[in-house]
Amino acid sequence: MSENGTRNGTATAKQIPLGVSHKWPTKRDRLGRETGVDNPEWHDPSLRLEERERLMREARIADLLPDEEDENEGSKDYDGALVRRLAQYLKPYTGRLILSLVFMTVSSILSVAGPAIIGRAIDAGIRANNLEQLRLWTVIFAVAALGEWITNRSRVALMAYVGTRVVTDVRSTLFRHLHSLSLNFFNNYSVGRLMSRLISDVGVLQDFVTWSITGLARAFFLLIGIVGTMLVMNWRLALVAFAVLPLMLILTNYWRKRVRAAYRATRSRLALINGFLNESITGIRVTKSFTRERANYRHFDDLNHSFFDANIAATKLAAIFFPGVDFMGSLATALVVGVGGWLVLGDSLTAGTLVAFILYVDRFFEPIRDLAQRYNTFQATMTASERIFHLLDTQTDLPDRDDAYHLPAIEGEVDFRDVYFGYKADEPVLQGVSIHATPGQRIALVGETGAGKSTIIRLLSRFFDVSDGAVTIDGHDIRDVTQSSLRRQLGIVLQDTFLFNASIRENIRYGKPEATDEEIVAAATAVGADAFIRNLPQGYETSVGENGVNLSVGQRQIVSFARALLADPRILILDEATSSVDTKTEQQIQTALDRLMDGRTSFVIAHRLNTIVNADQIVVLDQGQVVEQGDHLELLNQRGRYYNLYTMQWAAEAGEDA
Repeated sequence: MSENGTRNGTATAKQIPLGVSHKWPTKRDRLGRETGVDNPEWHDPSLRLEERERLMREARIADLLPDEEDENEGSKDYDGALVRRLAQYLKPYTGRLILSLVFMTVSSILSVAGPAIIGRAIDAGIRANNLEQLRLWTVIFAVAALGEWITNRSRVALMAYVGTRVVTDVRSTLFRHLHSLSLNFFNNYSVGRLMSRLISDVGVLQDFVTWSITGLARAFFLLIGIVGTMLVMNWRLALVAFAVLPLMLILTNYWRKRVRAAYRATRSRLALINGFLNESITGIRVTKSFTRERANYRHFDDLNHSFFDANIAATKLAAIFFPGVDFMGSLATALVVGVGGWLVLGDSLTAGTLVAFILYVDRFFEPIRDLAQRYNTFQATMTASERIFHLLDTQTDLPDRDDAYHLPAIEGEVDFRDVYFGYKADEPVLQGVSIHATPGQRIALVGETGAGKSTIIRLLSRFFDVSDGAVTIDGHDIRDVTQSSLRRQLGIVLQDTFLFNASIRENIRYGKPEATDEEIVAAATAVGADAFIRNLPQGYETSVGENGVNLSVGQRQIVSFARALLADPRILILDEATSSVDTKTEQQIQTALDRLMDGRTSFVIAHRLNTIVNADQIVVLDQGQVVEQGDHLELLNQRGRYYNLYTMQWAAEAGEDA
């Protein structure tokens, strides 16, 4: 290679300098973290810089792609079962579909008739020097064009309505189904993928219903109508026009085999971008806290450019096929003009028929192009339908039993009877846990991280089912009652407080939609929230922002208390609910809780001493087993596990309180 970057007289753009070797990461995980593995192939001096960067970029995100691409690996060009299921959503709109097909048929007939009308205008009017005939056929053509426009417009309007309604129905079905699934499903299914199903995949269905159902039929009608008309008008000239069809078949087959993989690659990368955008925006505070902006940008840049590369690959295929179809059309037109002109000169063909044939040849390739584009949409629809119905077919692993009954009003007696549980079959979390709580008792769950405290309240809420043993409330096994009737009698404040992007009033009312404004104020007052709420610029109408961003951590926690207490539950569950508030705020909450927990069975996970010492029963957990039970003084006198936890974690706090 010479100094100016040429080899054998041919310039190579942006060659990598010899001897240059950079350690480039080959992989990124879903958080954008990189590994530092090198690939010797990338240091090939003959490799262009753009190609080198592309290969490294694809390697960095390679591990992120299989989840999306494997889903589509078994997809078929046509899946009758999927089409039949999709047709069920079209069934309520059968009348509009039939009317749309009628409009489509009329518009197709009028479209096919257009060139023949022009041919008659030339032969019967212009060549025959007959002004009346020319006017007649001109008016007929204008009426046909107007009729085609009206019927086409009506068809599109009808199918736009049907498509939008189908999308509405599918999204509603998906949304309802997602709310029927257990928490375990959401622990294993990313938000980005769910959003892709609800927005992108359902949007593909809308495009298919709106444009492709009658569009495909119209293209077939036009193609058959044009071919039939050309054969009737002059079959010899029609065969001349069809001479390019073998080339067209070769080009179409080449394109069809490659376009599906190309568009699949773009969709999988778009799903990655959607998922990463969702996580990046949701976690923007964490990103800024750890100054991850530049790392996130680099990762997004890889995803974005990979999507760009996939789109370019798909565009290159389109750039081969569609101009190729245009070229075939021009070639067929040239053949028709040459042979048809020779026949006209020999008086074997009229000039009007030749013009009509030329127009038919031009229109002949329009439905072919349209069918090719519809093929893309149809393939995307098959893939999207498969994903959507796969999600709809996902059954909850925590269904109500067929004979489940409504849980009657409870007193609040809770029993954990020799309960065993594990999130995974080979990893037990609870082992033989037995707890008895009488109505109105306060049960404090104590233990080190991972001891099983949160798991106990998840089982009580029936977010998961026990592996063995039973959890009963007032003697009712919670597996025998409906989940809705169970949770309506529970008040739950989880460790991770979540507030909706609405007013404080609406967030408190979430636990009891029919609550009056007076009840909302009473609940807020009971937990000490009323004072700070009234000091806000808009009081109870103040918007909390996305996930309560406009409130402090402590304020969000207190609002969640009011939301839970407004429901007036018989059993109150507090999962480290005071862990995020300061001592003064907690004292306010504790005073309210002492009053409001009176008469309610309460399960409390807390790190603060005063929450624990006031409990009627303290349950000490270690590695999923109950190792001690009793009240504060009883457990201190035993000088066991609780005594050690107390002296290590709470003794200093007790001294400060004293």
